Amino acid sequence: MAEEKKNFIEGVKDYYNDLKLEMRRVTWPSRKQVEGTTSVVIFSVFAFAAYFFVVDSVLQKAETGLLNFFAHR
Repeated sequence: MAEEKKNFIEGVKDYYNDLKLEMRRVTWPSRKQVEGTTSVVIFSVFAFAAYFFVVDSVLQKAETGLLNFFAHR
């Protein structure tokens, strides 16, 4: 049991040391890059929302038209 606990503690230490090493290698984006990509994401979300709104409206009108056409026959 003591050996398993020691192996676990060593494993945690190795993991923590590896994590610190990897975090030193990370290239963090600048504030300007983050702002640029954020604005692209926000614009894309609104563009897709507008596109789906238009498509949904067209399909809804087409469905309503078809239902009215067949309901009055």
